Amino acid sequence: MKSPLRKQSAGRGQPVVLRTAPGDHSRAVLQFGVLRLPAALGRAGTVLCKKEGDGGSPRAAMRLLGGYIRGDRIRNLVTPLPMTRTKAGMLWCDEPGHPAYNRPVSAPFAASHERLMRDDSLYDICLIMDWNVTSRRRGRGSAIFFHLARPGYTPTEGCIAIARRDMLRLIRHFRCGTRIHIL
Repeated sequence: MKSPLRKQSAGRGQPVVLRTAPGDHSRAVLQFGVLRLPAALGRAGTVLCKKEGDGGSPRAAMRLLGGYIRGDRIRNLVTPLPMTRTKAGMLWCDEPGHPAYNRPVSAPFAASHERLMRDDSLYDICLIMDWNVTSRRRGRGSAIFFHLARPGYTPTEGCIAIARRDMLRLIRHFRCGTRIHIL
């Protein structure tokens, strides 16, 4: 039996669309082609005017730029996206006043940051969405990633998160420029 995604990925312009789930502003239904999958959003749901630390997922269209993978936990990942293997000391700056705001940085780093090589599994696959990355404005939000969900799809800090099995199924169809629409 053919995968329902095979036909969809051939279109290369197929977007990923997330709509807030009925009754829970921090959950979403992700649609890609004919697939509909559960997803987690930020604890504040979707926001029109994203600000650093507000806990909201930006209501926007964003392109995928690439990502990070925990190669010690996930092997043989198939994707056309450029992926970087995370290593200890890889960080992402989330300090609005720092010149490296919303950029990858390396330890030691004194300003506020997120570790990309986490103890939990959230960033075992972590995709970078173009939110405030290529056209950066201080305080508009940082580290808005598309990553793996916690059990029960508990809220994120503003990212999108899906189950590992769903990410492994979808990522083989994602390319640089794949559009993620949060409605």
